[in-house]
Amino acid sequence: MTVGVVMLVHNALNRAEQVARHWTAGGCPVVIHVDRNVSRRTYRSFVEALSDDPKILFCKRHKCEWGMWGIVAASQSGSELMLKQFADVRHVYLASGSCLPLRPVQELVDYLAARPRTDFIESATTADVPWTVGGLDAERFTLRFPFSWKKHRFLFDRYVDLQRKLRVKRIVPAGLVPHMGSQWWCLTRQTLSAILQDPERPAFDRYFKRVWIPDESYYQTLVRQFSSNIESRSLTLSKFDFQGKPHIFYDDHLQLLRRSDCFVARKIWPRANRLYQAFLTDQAGAMKRTEPNPGKIDRIFAKAVERRVKGRPGLYMQSRYPKHGAENGITSNPYSIFEGFTELFENFEPWLEKATGARVHGHLFAPDRVEFADGQSMINGALSDSAEQRDYNPNSFLTNLIWNTRGERQCFQFGPADNQKINWLIARDPNAQISVISGAWAVPLFKSNRNFADLRREAARLQRIESDHLGVLRSQYTKARVRIWSMAEFVEAPMEPIQTIIDEVGPVNQRRLTEAPTMVELEGFGQFLQNLKNQGMHPYLMGDFPVEQGPMNMPKPVRKPYLVR
Repeated sequence: MTVGVVMLVHNALNRAEQVARHWTAGGCPVVIHVDRNVSRRTYRSFVEALSDDPKILFCKRHKCEWGMWGIVAASQSGSELMLKQFADVRHVYLASGSCLPLRPVQELVDYLAARPRTDFIESATTADVPWTVGGLDAERFTLRFPFSWKKHRFLFDRYVDLQRKLRVKRIVPAGLVPHMGSQWWCLTRQTLSAILQDPERPAFDRYFKRVWIPDESYYQTLVRQFSSNIESRSLTLSKFDFQGKPHIFYDDHLQLLRRSDCFVARKIWPRANRLYQAFLTDQAGAMKRTEPNPGKIDRIFAKAVERRVKGRPGLYMQSRYPKHGAENGITSNPYSIFEGFTELFENFEPWLEKATGARVHGHLFAPDRVEFADGQSMINGALSDSAEQRDYNPNSFLTNLIWNTRGERQCFQFGPADNQKINWLIARDPNAQISVISGAWAVPLFKSNRNFADLRREAARLQRIESDHLGVLRSQYTKARVRIWSMAEFVEAPMEPIQTIIDEVGPVNQRRLTEAPTMVELEGFGQFLQNLKNQGMHPYLMGDFPVEQGPMNMPKPVRKPYLVR
């Protein structure tokens, strides 16, 4: 007794020929069904190429289309010819032209000989499987599907909607409980012949001809009527992605396929020469005799699907550009944004770089150019200091900068005079640490030698921009770590907030600050703000800044001790 193989072929006929000869060399007869969509000339050449092997037969051809009845009809014709012509066949194994035996054929024969009454077919009710893709599970058995989902999608959808509206509900033939599973099965002669010779088969066939994807439910349902021993699993390794499309195996999957210990795998890339050479040998490509266990590589496929669906945090690419709000992390690494610090402290950037070891840039979104650290005109990833290129897509500029410099903390300055299009991106980004001294943008205006009318107009513009920016940072959708001080609040006691920021940006074992940045001279700044008020502009973002500025960092009075009884 042996195993018969029914092969469903529609392309890569040269590979199908190679695999068919491998099966017959191992003692297994083969019946091949060639899709009727294949031209007659190609079909005749294929038949002629295999005519020298008496164990290879060809069955009646049907037009096969995904999700339609033709695939079931093809397997029926192939199985009927197999059972009729090869009386010594005990099990019939359904395979495709892209299937590849992974272990010596004799091992499969011996494995099935030890289980002469067992049918291997995945068979579960719709309520028990989570992998139905396309929104149709139980409805695929209660509605009619005369139109191809791939070729006539509009008609398919409209007809489904019409049936739902009219509350059409097909009656499942008496005694049948619809089941689903992989279309690649291995059934005993007794079970398969009972399905094909059942007097009720015409009624069953009429019903399943209008079921959606009947090749995943026809045998899976009817086997429950006749089999005495079902193992609900397929002996063929077949993996699917999140869209329900089969994974394709290439040459670099060789070791992965060996680890699966499965007998057959699909879907193999026709040009995977290394795979065909490695496995279509008897003993040279043999693996250890063990129970097939595709679960051993499930973790790898799960990680691959996760990587394909979610991508890597902060990486954007043409092949996978996520929808807004569906990113797997907006950026790849933590970074810090300082607003108002360079305006309030002299040489703040070199001081911060020395204190933290991070790369500290100037205003990356300044109007005239990108102020990279150390005055560079280009940095990692060929990012240019051109403001025009940056402003084409400011969000992508920032995410590229963080991705290209991962492993090194990036810090940069930001203010109301900069391009504001990154506001929502940095606010939604959990990797962003934003420290704001509101109103500090007024210090350069105070230091400038400009007409006061121009200063008033510019101050009103910058305040309006920063006010909108702070509104974004205070939004309920903000995920960044945000600290906001008014200028008056910060100037009163600057060391504590600076130390907190340095502790977060710098190394874990950072010591207490021994050198503080030098604050700019603010004598007369309070009067400047008062002059703006007198001219009708209310500079409220600075806080309650006194007209006469007192001495900085005055020591606090010592509190008297008290006794608790």
